[in-house]
Amino acid sequence: MSSGLLALLDDVVAIAKVAAASVDDTAALAAKAGAKSAGVVIDDAAVTPRYVVGFTAERELPIIYKITRGSLRNKLLVLLPGALILSLLAPWAITPILMFGGLFLCFEGAEKVLEMLHPHAHGHGEGEEAAPGTPEGLEDRRVASAIKTDFILSAEIMAITLSAVPEATFWQKAMVLALVGTGITLVVYGSVALIVKADDVGVAMSQRGRLGMTRSLGRGIVRVMPGFLKLLATIGTVAMLWVGGGILLHGAEVLGLAAPAHWVHDAAHALGHMAGDLEGVVSWLVTALLSVAVGFVLGLILVPIVTKAIVPLVQGLRGNRG
Repeated sequence: MSSGLLALLDDVVAIAKVAAASVDDTAALAAKAGAKSAGVVIDDAAVTPRYVVGFTAERELPIIYKITRGSLRNKLLVLLPGALILSLLAPWAITPILMFGGLFLCFEGAEKVLEMLHPHAHGHGEGEEAAPGTPEGLEDRRVASAIKTDFILSAEIMAITLSAVPEATFWQKAMVLALVGTGITLVVYGSVALIVKADDVGVAMSQRGRLGMTRSLGRGIVRVMPGFLKLLATIGTVAMLWVGGGILLHGAEVLGLAAPAHWVHDAAHALGHMAGDLEGVVSWLVTALLSVAVGFVLGLILVPIVTKAIVPLVQGLRGNRG
């Protein structure tokens, strides 16, 4: 009896060790995949605050909550099952889908650069703001628009995550996708909530602070936030071009067009070698800058195609259906 019990306990311990190792492996895979999605995450965090502009302070957090809920629904109920089915039935399609998402990121990044240089000359989403209606209707439209944008960025995050763990088992992929999707959503929209409420906190500190230092800090937060939001938007734009260009370079290499990726690698290696002890840093920086340049050039090519041909075509099809 005792020997049987000991044997059972040994089996339980062995199973527990395997389970713990599996959890560790999954966590490591999730961390690896999440890191590769960093550029898209930065853009997501940079884009979202604009959806609460114009609303009263008490509506900001409820709006962010609605967008967060929609983002989780996008990732966990639609994109996660779709990604798993894709990995089983058509793993070859992951690279083309990633590249399509990369083209979207390049287009969005280039359009934002053009918007910075020539405000309101290249936008294609202002129509929803022009529509009259109640504040509740405007809020619903803003939330719906944010969730649509989130769906595209979430699809890119999930595709990047899936491509980062090609050797994982089916259940590991499912757990990694769930961990990365949930974790990134909470980090992004938690950060957005802190960002959009920072000025309110600053105002409260400047008006109600008992210490002069507290009031000064509050006034400093209020002064800094507009510039910080502009900086965040700029970082998000650069991140879009960096990730989009990098995805397209790598995808083209996977599909057999290796020359552009090799040229970027060779240029980064040569300049890095000239930097001596800073070779690694310089090589990475050159690779990132060249990826941004590739993304921007491709985005500039796409902007007139999308705005002058694809968008009018889609609008015409919608009008015919109506």
